[in-house]
Amino acid sequence: MKLYSIIQSKTAGLQGGSMRRSKKNKGRGIKTLVAGMAFMVLALCASAQEEAVDSLEGTKVVLDEVLVQSIRITKDFPITFSDLDKVELAPRNLGQDIPILMNFMPAVVTTSDAGAGIGYTSMRVRGSDATRINVTINGIPYNDAESHGSFWVNMPDFASSTQSLQLQRGVGTSTNGSGAFGASLNVLTDAFSEEAYAKISSSVGSFSTLRSNVKFSTGLINEHFEFSGRLSRVTSDGYVDRASSELESYFLQGTYKDDNTLIKALLFGGHEITYQAWNGITADQLEDDRTYNSAGEYTDDNGAARYYENEVDNYKQDHFQLHWYETWNPAWNTHLAVHYTRGRGFFEQYRDDDDFATYGLEPFTVNGELVENTDLIRRRWLDNDFYGTVFSATYTSENFEFIIGGGYNEYKGDHFGEIIWAEYAHNTEIRDRYYDDNSTKTDLNFYTKANYQLTDQWSLFGDVQYRGVGYRANGEDTGLVDDTFNFFNPKAGVTFDLNRNNNFYFSYARANREPNRNDYESGSPKPEKLNDFELGWRYVSPSFQLNTNVYYMRYKDQLVLTGGLNDVGAPLRSNVGDSYRLGLEIDANVNLSSAFKWRPNIALSDNRNLDYFFERDAELQDLGNTNIAFSPKLIAGNMITYQPNTNFQVSLLSKFVGKQYMGNIDSGTSVLDSYTQTDFNIQYTIEMNSFIKSIELSGLVNNIFDADIVSNGYFYTFDDDFSNPGTITTVEEAFYYPQAGINFLLGATVNF
Repeated sequence: MKLYSIIQSKTAGLQGGSMRRSKKNKGRGIKTLVAGMAFMVLALCASAQEEAVDSLEGTKVVLDEVLVQSIRITKDFPITFSDLDKVELAPRNLGQDIPILMNFMPAVVTTSDAGAGIGYTSMRVRGSDATRINVTINGIPYNDAESHGSFWVNMPDFASSTQSLQLQRGVGTSTNGSGAFGASLNVLTDAFSEEAYAKISSSVGSFSTLRSNVKFSTGLINEHFEFSGRLSRVTSDGYVDRASSELESYFLQGTYKDDNTLIKALLFGGHEITYQAWNGITADQLEDDRTYNSAGEYTDDNGAARYYENEVDNYKQDHFQLHWYETWNPAWNTHLAVHYTRGRGFFEQYRDDDDFATYGLEPFTVNGELVENTDLIRRRWLDNDFYGTVFSATYTSENFEFIIGGGYNEYKGDHFGEIIWAEYAHNTEIRDRYYDDNSTKTDLNFYTKANYQLTDQWSLFGDVQYRGVGYRANGEDTGLVDDTFNFFNPKAGVTFDLNRNNNFYFSYARANREPNRNDYESGSPKPEKLNDFELGWRYVSPSFQLNTNVYYMRYKDQLVLTGGLNDVGAPLRSNVGDSYRLGLEIDANVNLSSAFKWRPNIALSDNRNLDYFFERDAELQDLGNTNIAFSPKLIAGNMITYQPNTNFQVSLLSKFVGKQYMGNIDSGTSVLDSYTQTDFNIQYTIEMNSFIKSIELSGLVNNIFDADIVSNGYFYTFDDDFSNPGTITTVEEAFYYPQAGINFLLGATVNF
């Protein structure tokens, strides 16, 4: 029996799915923690017994999982991955976004602009930001086609409609959408329910946070049809001044199933109005006024500081998906999906004393004085459509699995700006557009994958993908762009089952990736290339499961974060030539007793730009090998859970993130200090034999030790030739995004 077939499907971090063949926080404390974790892992590994888990639950195929079968992987594959399902998400799902709920997964670092996990949130995996993490929802691409980012604020409370998610670290297996350069995340939405249900959930917390939702399912009607849905509303003032969020979302699903067919139609989306908190704060403000927010600040005619009340981001996004899965015979099944996403919205800004030239306006004379500047309010719009199809066919025999798939997607985006008010509005009309750009992107991909069981112990994996990308744009920021990219991405690997407990794998993957829209602001960016090598060992026994892997990711022309932002708050990147990431990752699941579970993970890495050059004080300097921005050398997570019965559990969760640089020149000004975050989570279920089936009570205390955490920021340099005439001096500036101190969320769910 293969190792992965004896893993229970609810084992977090080792969940394998089906087998189809049958500042305050530094010092010695963290060193002691890491050493203790390593010692306990080794000790448990040495003492664990080689016997099989009794349950074979992990071999069962959940019907809805076929929608992601072509891009998800199991222990059959030589790929590094972790799973997280709705049972594990539920105790902490009190309104925060999916990246925050993933915070304790291996090699993951999360952050929130508003400081409390609601509103604009993001994550990094192995030091790679959201633009390098491929995200799919039921196999449909979610990353924005132009920016490559994933904006979870557009789908608030989406965790409440998530059945499970899988995070593949590294290149992973071929998927749809933009290429994975740090990780790929596949989200599977709610499965259909055979039984009818309804539930009402509400949670309250710090910073006037309130989350409410209702969910329902009809159950199977006539054994074939099911309809379900969710409505949610989340509001919060945020930790940072005025960083409020008003978020609404919906999720509707219709399902038809019989013995060989599954058809699902989904309609979901959201509307977010978020007060901007993109500017960050200086080091002095970090010490004296951590919640300061400069967004919307202006000076009135009396010289007093004021704040514009509608300095908001206002965006709506709706998604439609139609999936058809068919089993034709015991060997063949197919999946075909079509999708359409409609997005539209703007962010609004008060601009104090802006230059007419910025808006194509001509100066004019008032009372004999030339007027060249004005206070104004502007909106910068994005109106876009994204549509396409994805498909796959799977052949399965006793020793062989073969998948062929692909997709075609097209994006059309309109970018335009409006002046909705101006102090001096000479010869202008309301809603005048001061820029009006458009862009188009096409993405065609085909892939084939095969996994062959060579012997009882050895299996071989191969994966080849072709991806063709066309991008056209005419923005003032991008210039005229008409680029075509053709990428060939091979992957191969081998898996060796030493015995029923030990499994080893090695894989190689090649990835190519096109620049995003913001990269064109820096000139003519090159596509980036990656060779990813993964070597792993998995161990399973009844009381102890272990994943450990070593990776080497070698980049050519990697587009790394410079630490700076453009004028709309988007991170800037540049090609850096050769660079690499080398790391070790370990995560485990330990049953200390029938009631206590321990789940530690640790990620050690070295992330380097090779022979990095930088122009300082008007001289080009060779800085040698420098650290890649936003790539801590050490990330450690820990979760201890006490669960004496199925109705009650208490968890203590901790996360350590080591020192990281916000730029690539190893400047002390660009350092983000290490930090430790510790959360406390409790859940209690009251069973009831009445119209109300049960009541679930949850509590979450974030950052219980009130640590001063700064999880993100930006850093940039500029040349100053005014302070000392005749000389050029390079000036460095850094800005930070502080996170909330101790804060809480309390929730209740009533199940009918």
